[in-house]
Amino acid sequence: MSQPLYVPVLPAKPHAREAYRQLSPAVQEAVVPLWNLPPRAGAHPDAVATGVRQDVSDVSRLQRHHPAWVDSPHADETQLTVLARTLSGYAAWSSLRPVTGPERPEGHQVATLEHARSSGGGFAIRVMMPGEWDPAVGQGVRALLARVDAAVEVDLLLDLGAVRADRTDVAKESLRALESLMLQTPWRTAAVLGGGFPEVSARLLEHGTAVVPRGDWLAWRELTGSTREFVHELAYGDYGVDSPRALMRGPSSGNGGPPWGALRYTTDESFVLVKVPSRGADRAASIRAAAREILSLPDFRGAVAGAGETWLRDCARGHGTQGTGTAAIWLRTGNVQHMTYVVRSLRP
Repeated sequence: MSQPLYVPVLPAKPHAREAYRQLSPAVQEAVVPLWNLPPRAGAHPDAVATGVRQDVSDVSRLQRHHPAWVDSPHADETQLTVLARTLSGYAAWSSLRPVTGPERPEGHQVATLEHARSSGGGFAIRVMMPGEWDPAVGQGVRALLARVDAAVEVDLLLDLGAVRADRTDVAKESLRALESLMLQTPWRTAAVLGGGFPEVSARLLEHGTAVVPRGDWLAWRELTGSTREFVHELAYGDYGVDSPRALMRGPSSGNGGPPWGALRYTTDESFVLVKVPSRGADRAASIRAAAREILSLPDFRGAVAGAGETWLRDCARGHGTQGTGTAAIWLRTGNVQHMTYVVRSLRP
């Protein structure tokens, strides 16, 4: 089994692509992203095709030296089929791997399997498990695998969706799923993905700062503490510093967001979010104060830990309005520090 160390689920948007680009070479080597394209439901077919081709082109250029998966799990059948066919056009020189699943439309499954067979690059089966494990899903995976050419390599992506404090049985349910799935085929890669980052809302940040447990990381520790032999073959994955629901949103409308955002920082067991204004006369001073709050955390890893920490240090110590960022830069910075920290946490 060929395993990456870390599989972040990232939106195929500029801030996330730039975050991946800013990772140090040593960290980037350990990361195999699962890029999620935004859904384009309701758009004209020509607009869907144009948008998908642009997304795939952007990600393909970024991943020209490293493999990655590309998916759009919340898209309709038209977009999914366009995605599979678009990826086929890059097969000769790209290391992008398509993704399908037992619940996906037949047309998308057929296109994905044909691409995997003709390209020789393999594909992934993404198994969605937002709650308890359903044995019928395992049967669907088995039926899908029965249609795969013996020479094609297949990856397993077990996606737990949002992992919050109320999902106390998520590690147990993951083991149930894996006991069914791991024996079905010799997977090239097997990863467990979970979204521990909360929905960022005014209510969450009503006191200015929020500290939220990393539910997916705690579940991962419980899962890998099991005596099952296959847990040592698993790769860890998460949704970075964004929630699974955020990846369901379509392309930006360009109408702007709320008059606030958040600086984000990852510690061993928690996510720290500090509310900042995106407009107003005291915007820059408030953002610099928020950065200083993060620098004062006992778990702050120092400005040389990575590009994310360096940006926070420079923001905290700067003057004037320059260097305080925008919502996209705050997301980029949050993902850089998070991915860097996760890789270093996973390394022996």
